[in-house]
Amino acid sequence: MGWLRSLTAAVHNMAGRTPGKRPRTPPAEIRAFFTRAAQDEEHYPSTIDARIFHVKLLMEHLGDLSGKRVADIGCGKGRFARILRERYPEASILAIDLAEAMLMRVPQGILRAAATMTALPFATACCDGAYATESLEHAVDVPAAVGELCRIVKSGGRIVIIDKNAEAWGRLETPEWERWFGRKELERLLARHCREVSSRPISYWEDVEPDGLFLAWLAVK
Repeated sequence: MGWLRSLTAAVHNMAGRTPGKRPRTPPAEIRAFFTRAAQDEEHYPSTIDARIFHVKLLMEHLGDLSGKRVADIGCGKGRFARILRERYPEASILAIDLAEAMLMRVPQGILRAAATMTALPFATACCDGAYATESLEHAVDVPAAVGELCRIVKSGGRIVIIDKNAEAWGRLETPEWERWFGRKELERLLARHCREVSSRPISYWEDVEPDGLFLAWLAVK
C-alpha cells in the first residue's frame, strides 16, 4: 500500500468567506460542529437517491470505475461513495473526511481516513479519479485543497467538484467559515493542474432547470 501516506487528522484554521471574510474559527469548534452533524441524519444523510443529477454527473464524468481507484474528498457519511461501491464492486473507493464521527458511518468495504483536504494521505498520482461534493466549501485553504485533489490523480484521470454558487450567496444559512465559489475562480485553480477544465450550472434533479444554487466543475488531468 505504497500509495497511502501516513494519516493526519489535524484540522487547520478555516479562514475567509465569499463574499467577505470572517474571523478565524478555532479548529476545536469546527471539529465539534461536524461531530454534532454526524448525529443529524436529516441534514447530513448517510444515503442519497441514485437518481439525483449530482450522482449521474459523477458517474458520467468519472466513467467506468471497474478495477480503478477513486477518492471521495470530504465524504461525510459516504453517501456518494456508497453508490459508487454498489455500482462498481471491484473499484477501490477511498473516503476522506476530517471528522471521525462522520467516517464511522461510511459503509464497510470503503477505505476510510481522517485528514484535511489540504494534506491528503495519499501518494501522488495514485488515483484514477477524485471528487469533492459540497466539501470544498469547508476547505481551510481552497487553492491548496484543489492542488491536493489534483495531485493524487493520475495523468488522464478525471476530477469532479460540485459546490455552491457564489452568486447565490445568502440563500442558505452557513457556518461562519463556509465559502461558495464563482465559476471562473475554480476553473483557474483547476487549470493550474489539469489540461481540460469546464464548468456549468446544475440542478438537483435531471428534469428540473438549474436554479443557480449548484455549480459543477469537470476536469481531466
